[in-house]
Order: sequence, then C-alpha cells, then structure tokens
Amino acid sequence: MASDPTRRPEPVEGSGRPEGPAETAGLDPAETLRMIREQQEAARDATEPDGRLLFGAWGLAWLIGYLAMWASADSMGRPAPWAGWVLAGCIVGAVGFTIVHSITRTAGLRGASARVGAMYGWTWFLGFTVFGVMLGAMGDAGAPYEVMAIAANGFACLIVGLMYIAGGMLFEEVRMYAVGVWMLVTAGLAAFAGLPNVYLVMAVAGGGGFLAMAVIEHVTRTRRRSAGTAPRTEGGGWRA
Repeated sequence: MASDPTRRPEPVEGSGRPEGPAETAGLDPAETLRMIREQQEAARDATEPDGRLLFGAWGLAWLIGYLAMWASADSMGRPAPWAGWVLAGCIVGAVGFTIVHSITRTAGLRGASARVGAMYGWTWFLGFTVFGVMLGAMGDAGAPYEVMAIAANGFACLIVGLMYIAGGMLFEEVRMYAVGVWMLVTAGLAAFAGLPNVYLVMAVAGGGGFLAMAVIEHVTRTRRRSAGTAPRTEGGGWRA
C-alpha cells in the first residue's frame, strides 16, 4: 500500500523525540535561566546567614547597651553598674545569636561549607572569651579606669569589625564586609572621643551603622525578589 507523502511519521515510543510544537512551547531559554537564578537565590538565602538578622541583632545590642552606658555616666564619665550589666548582656546575646544563626543556617550543608559556618560561628565565642581574659589581666595590672574603658570598647569593636570582614569574604557579602570596615573606623573615632562621649559614638555610629545596613539589606532583597517575579512584557522583557 502506497504511503501518503504528506503524512508525518508517528513518534517512536521511548525515543525521546519531541512530539510537536505543543511540547516545546514552554522551553523558553530566558524563562529557564530566570527559574535557575531564582532557585539559586532561594538556596543561597536558606543556607547562608541572613544579614538582616545579624545586622539587626548587633545594631540593637550596640544601641541599647551603649546608650545605657552614656545616659547613666556621672560627672567623671563613669557609667552606673547596672548599665555595664546591660551592655554585657546585650553583647552576650548578640554573640550567642550570631553563633546559633551561623551554625543552624549551614547545618544542612556538607563538607567545606558546613565546616566554614561552624568555625565562623565559634570564632565569635573564642574572640570574646579572650577579650574578657585580656580585660581581666589589664585590671590586675592596675590599669586606670579610663584606659580600661577605651580598651574595652576598642577591643570589642575591633573583634566585631574583623569578624564581619571575615564573614563578608567567606560568604561573599559586600555589605557584611562594608559593615566590618565601618566598625573599625568607629573604633578609631571612639578612642579619641573621651569619657563619656565614647559610649555615645559607639551607640550612634556603631549601632546606627548596623541598623542602617539591616534596612539596606532588606530593601535589596525585596527588590531582587520583585525583579525575579515581575510579569513579562510582549517583547520578552520585564516590567519593574
């Protein structure tokens, strides 16, 4: 029997050949790339520390703790004992949150990424433990109060700044790195402010810098997600 030259051959079952335009219509390369980017961003957000939370935790700790120190200072620049406990509690809380957040965010990863997250988190604990030991040694050596105050604030700011710089390099977060640099600048400025103004500089420049970056981080993430889910135009572009 003669075959019809206009008849299309039937697809062979299991051959993997496309059956027609209806099956290939959804394979838009631009759409595929967009979906891949969204999945990569979602995976990154789920397995790396959230800058908004870290910036916010340290911003509140710095702002509340150092404002208490500045507001309670007497004519000699010495804050009330309760303010010192407030500052210590705020820093301990921020350090603890950073450790838990960094470790839990990388807990689902394997290999080098998980080790980096755990080492980064526990380095916070190690840094502030040595910080306390050094302050105790300075007190035993008879260091005057003003020197102790400058050293305490400077060391704390130095540790936080360097840890944020390290975190920015490890997690490839420019804003995290920028906050670390800003904290080092704040430490230098505060060292020359004198008592009790050193506490005000730490509260406003340090805490305010953290909170400002938390807002910037939130706005950046919101815009990024909005751009990724915006409806397509006729020409294949994206509306803002």
